Amino acid sequence: MIEKNINLKDIDQREFFGVNEKNLSFIETLFDNLVISVRSDTLKVQGEKEEVEIFFKFFQRLKVIYQKFPNITGQLIMAAYNDEKIEKENDAEVLIYGSNGQSIKARTKNQQKMVEEIEKKDMLFAIGPAGSGKTYTAVALAVKYLKEKRVKRIILTRPAVEAGENLGFLPGGVKDKLDPYLQPLYDALRDMLTQNKLDYHIENHVIEIAPLAFMRGRTLENSFAILDEAQNATKNQLKMFLTRMGNWSKFIITGDATQVDLPNKQSSGLMPVANLLKNIKGLSIITLNDKDIIRNPLVTKIVNAFDKEKLTEK
Repeated sequence: MIEKNINLKDIDQREFFGVNEKNLSFIETLFDNLVISVRSDTLKVQGEKEEVEIFFKFFQRLKVIYQKFPNITGQLIMAAYNDEKIEKENDAEVLIYGSNGQSIKARTKNQQKMVEEIEKKDMLFAIGPAGSGKTYTAVALAVKYLKEKRVKRIILTRPAVEAGENLGFLPGGVKDKLDPYLQPLYDALRDMLTQNKLDYHIENHVIEIAPLAFMRGRTLENSFAILDEAQNATKNQLKMFLTRMGNWSKFIITGDATQVDLPNKQSSGLMPVANLLKNIKGLSIITLNDKDIIRNPLVTKIVNAFDKEKLTEK
């Protein structure tokens, strides 16, 4: 009879063991000759040496699965128990597994370039048309870095600029007025994290979603920060955001230079700032195009139609 302790500090026990520890109960039925107990951040296993060693290998496989999938299910537990391969895709291509277990990965050459460049550089500009996946890929990268504990938090921000509508006429308080502008970021996160996990991260300030103005005066260290819709930021606002970067952080700035909604004939700072910084080492600028559009095929045609009209106007 031996006893072996397994450290649980790198997992969320509530998520891993399930509601009312239903996953732990299921595991206990698979190893009914062992005494399994959890105390604080330690899993204690007692039994015959051979069975304890089998359990330890099983648990290591289950932890690997946990890093990929958001929900530990009975099927995944059995996959770890039987040492089965649970997916056919090339793990190297998958960024993360989403809230429904779906694989999320770069789907075009320029999206893959975003993945490769952010590994080498600390700051990345991703500029391209609607539907080209620049924001979605950026959010997936942020979640990947958080899951791999390469950063401690995610900061997602957008300028609170009306797209032809008046913010003041919306009902509710400040949060109610601003949330619609941040909704695309929530939508992307819900594809990648379960609602419970997302709520937990937001409540504990691990994930912060806020308007660009809220970034002033801060230093973002050990963070993955994304400025979305950056075409609606002025040159001074972009300078303010970019200079928030602290140590051990990654910044991605996304925008579509053809969809500027700034009022009072203000000029977008996105392209001027990108051109100003393009030769700085440690920074990369990627231009996406209509070939990167992965929404309904009609979106590509619509973008092309507007581009042709603009050329005609010139």
